[in-house]
Amino acid sequence: MAQPDKLDFDQTHRYFSTSCFNNAWELLDRQDRTPDDDQQMLLLAFASLWHWTQRPDCTDKHLSIGYWQISRIYSVLKDAENARKYAQLCLNKTPADDPFCLGYAHEALARAESIAGNVKIARQHFAEALKHADSVSQTEDQKLLLDDLQQLERVLMPA
Repeated sequence: MAQPDKLDFDQTHRYFSTSCFNNAWELLDRQDRTPDDDQQMLLLAFASLWHWTQRPDCTDKHLSIGYWQISRIYSVLKDAENARKYAQLCLNKTPADDPFCLGYAHEALARAESIAGNVKIARQHFAEALKHADSVSQTEDQKLLLDDLQQLERVLMPA
């Protein structure tokens, strides 16, 4: 079988990196997922990340977002070990000058530690995430992060 030319290959990775991410996100938002949906969601997130790694325009920020999505999925699936692993990879790849992504990296670590039962560590990451949220300049991005942190706060600090 003949290999497609480079332009087509790049377009394929561009398509699947975003399509798989968005499809995983749609499953993540569903409340009525089946075990098969959960498996599909995880596979889509990994496929998205892999396709990102094949793109010539892939940056550490793109990788951090991919790792964040995988961590979030593992958190939803109550797999603390993998949620923590991918949250740490997210933090490791997050650019130091990006408070939005840094906030989400710490949000992911807080979720993972919460699921693991490490409430003290989870609260430390939660506080870091809040600190970074204060530095997010775009109002819409800041609202997204703060909304997710508010939801997480209800888990970490029940009334």
